[in-house]
Amino acid sequence: MPVQVARVTQAIAESPVSFEDALQVGFKKATETLRGITGLRILEQRLSVKDNKIATYRVKFEVIFILE
Repeated sequence: MPVQVARVTQAIAESPVSFEDALQVGFKKATETLRGITGLRILEQRLSVKDNKIATYRVKFEVIFILE
């Protein structure tokens, strides 16, 4: 059985639509720059507020991927 080594990196993504959309935006970008992604872990969710309304949804997450 081959030995695998994984790496974890953090990212923050933002969307004006929802937390789920922010995560999808972040995941899409991660797949464009990283290979071998095996999982994500949501670390934090935040909202930005402007004029007493939710302006953006922000998700901080970890991307787990296998090193080549």
